[in-house]
Amino acid sequence: MYDDFSIDYDRFVNWPQRLSGELPFIEGQLEAVHARRVLDAACGTGQHAIALAGRGYELAGADLSARMIERAQSHATAARAKVRWQAAGFGELRSQVGDGFDALLCLGNSLPHVLTADDLRMTLFDFAACLRPGGLLLIQNRNFDRVLAGRERWMQSQSHREGQQEWLFLRFYDFQPQGTLLFTVVTLHRDGAGEWEQREVSTQLWPQQQHEVTAALGAAGFDHITCYGDMSGAPFDAKESPNLVVTAHRT
Repeated sequence: MYDDFSIDYDRFVNWPQRLSGELPFIEGQLEAVHARRVLDAACGTGQHAIALAGRGYELAGADLSARMIERAQSHATAARAKVRWQAAGFGELRSQVGDGFDALLCLGNSLPHVLTADDLRMTLFDFAACLRPGGLLLIQNRNFDRVLAGRERWMQSQSHREGQQEWLFLRFYDFQPQGTLLFTVVTLHRDGAGEWEQREVSTQLWPQQQHEVTAALGAAGFDHITCYGDMSGAPFDAKESPNLVVTAHRT
């Protein structure tokens, strides 16, 4: 999905708005553990990593999608940001990127792409292996407690303009019998008053609930597990919060 979506991903996300809203919380968490070396896992097109590198952190970025990594490299070159990039997925970060990091970020609802409890366990052990003792793990998922309770299928639509060109992005879930979600993004594009062109990409997600994430973190050797409801640090409310944001420290 993300190789196909890589070209439009930066049109889909309003990066100035998102980074201005999220970086204060991220930096506050990094400062609390005196972090300098940071790994952004599932980094996408690299915007968080580039922004943090510009603020003096030593960054590495990894993503399973080689095309996302290509986009990230291009953005870093344009920004004159020093980031070490690697095409690598969950479970292979320690072997492909290394260890001794002060902090590991897993943002943008990336962890739910892990579809089984065994794979989640392997992923979190891999995260722990990348971190120094006491290192920070910061996860940002959707609040799937709320999604499942309300059978919330549709997410807010997004739009983008470049001159006469216009893009619309529609996102929705299909609830699968086995308990996973089929996540679909429909991209509509037109030039001027021309006809709309439509493209669709999909992937499976496991809608991990709070108790599943926190239990798996404890089993993987993390402690001081704290849950927030968004990237401003608001308290987590299973019924209302838009996100499940979790911080934890490697023991």
